[in-house]
Amino acid sequence: MTARIPAARIDIRAHACPVTWVKARIALGRIAEGEVLEVLLVDGEPRENVPRSAEEDGHRVVRLEPAPEEGAGTWRAWLERGAPREERTWP
Repeated sequence: MTARIPAARIDIRAHACPVTWVKARIALGRIAEGEVLEVLLVDGEPRENVPRSAEEDGHRVVRLEPAPEEGAGTWRAWLERGAPREERTWP
C-alpha cells in the first residue's frame, strides 16, 4: 500500500461516546469520497465504537494503531470516506 496523507485531522480525545462518532461523521462529511480522515481518540469505547460505526456507515478503516507520541492512551484511526448513502447500491 502506498503512503497516503490524510485530507483532514480531528482530535476527539476530550469527548465521550456517542459524541465521538458524531464528530467523526461530521468531519467525514467534509472530505471527498476516497479521502482519508485522521482521528485521534482514546482507548476503550471510542477506540471500539468509532471504527465500527464508520464501517457500518460505509466507510473503510485504513489504519488503527496506538499513537503514544500524541499522549498516553491515545490511538490513531485513519478512516477513508465511502460513498454517501444515496450513492450506494446496497441498503
